[in-house]
Amino acid sequence: MRHAAAGASAQPLSVRVLTVNTHKGFTPLNRRFILHELREAVRSVSADIVFLQEVLGTHARHPERFANWPQAPHYEFLADSMWSDFAYGRNSVYPHGHHGNAVLSKFPISRYQNRDVSIERSKEKRGLLHCVLTVPRTRTEVHVVCVHLGLRESHRRRQLQLLCELVDIEVPREAPLVIAGDFNDWRLRAHEVLQGCGGLREVYVAAHGHAARTFPARWPVLRLDRIYVRNARAHRPLALPPRPWSHLSDHSPLAAEITV
Repeated sequence: MRHAAAGASAQPLSVRVLTVNTHKGFTPLNRRFILHELREAVRSVSADIVFLQEVLGTHARHPERFANWPQAPHYEFLADSMWSDFAYGRNSVYPHGHHGNAVLSKFPISRYQNRDVSIERSKEKRGLLHCVLTVPRTRTEVHVVCVHLGLRESHRRRQLQLLCELVDIEVPREAPLVIAGDFNDWRLRAHEVLQGCGGLREVYVAAHGHAARTFPARWPVLRLDRIYVRNARAHRPLALPPRPWSHLSDHSPLAAEITV
């Protein structure tokens, strides 16, 4: 299939997105394996694009401990038959397995790349998973970036700079762009940085004047998770019920309807 260049005229397209930190398929404090319940919750949102953080690629020991451990990687298990395309970016590797970011998409993923933004000598391994989605029957390429930034302020500053560089170099100025994930940005510095370097707006800030509280999921206090957009004709946050999400991860998910 041949695709026209981004920026050519296209009909408005409404896209539903969801971002969730999967906590490797376990409840907070790792008390219970709940990936099957998480899959049903993710499916219930009917999102076109799903941004996943802390999703397991593989683990050698867990299948021996949990009878319902899926044979497929977690991102593929979550995609199931609902999302035809998926991409995985391995970030953290350890003796028995690895985890990272993933994107599930109902639109074809024409190409993707995982950018390592880990800070030198840091034990925290972080990445930016950049995917280009091609929307059938239109002339639109949508760029998405799944983000999981570090816990330290100095690390996040550098990682936001690297995210700005990615956007500047890899994403055409006229292309629709969605950046979502776990920013760990409790000081709320990312809004100004991404607005300044990429003209990005956060969906919840635009609608309510402030980012959503997402952590910890049962009693959210910190505004850590975000959905940023550029070149969107319209966007609005979608309300998700506290249950069952508050029992499925330590982060509350975010969802939005975006017209590109």
